[in-house]
Amino acid sequence: MMTYKNYRALMEALVAEGKSTGPEQTEERIDFTFLNNKRMQRLDKKGVVSEEYVAKIKSYKKPVEWIVLAESWCGDAAQVLPYINKVADLNENIDLKIALRDENLELMDQHLTNGGRAIPKLIMVDKETKEVLKTFGPRPSEATKMVQEYKHKYGMLTPEFKKDLQLWYTKDKGKNAVADLVDLLS
Repeated sequence: MMTYKNYRALMEALVAEGKSTGPEQTEERIDFTFLNNKRMQRLDKKGVVSEEYVAKIKSYKKPVEWIVLAESWCGDAAQVLPYINKVADLNENIDLKIALRDENLELMDQHLTNGGRAIPKLIMVDKETKEVLKTFGPRPSEATKMVQEYKHKYGMLTPEFKKDLQLWYTKDKGKNAVADLVDLLS
């Protein structure tokens, strides 16, 4: 497991080497790693946690570890991880660690989403008891609803829908993700 800072350094190094995380080094995953690195650079700089949530986040008192399973090529992870990091940075009781899904399949398989290894997946663990308290992911609640409705109507996600989803993330500016993360702390 690694810190967010180390995960970002890993992504930068992978981009420089023309690689992605995971054993499957496809052109598509390498291209997505490059694109996601750019997205994360932008969100790390410009993403904001609204003031309405800052006090709630800072008031959380239980020491927890947030383990987030992710991969460099995952578009949802690129859109959500910067906000997970921003929330964790606001409270010393939240210890954020990033784990690569494909290197931690045993952990991933304990936290499937509808039977799948969907990422990012945040696992909130009580630091004292090691009990899993809650999970979040792979997407904010509004994006999850969009995906479910589209799959119900068309059977699968198309490349066009995935572009629309990325546009939704851009317009939402992390608001739904932060709201869902604050709900984890209640």
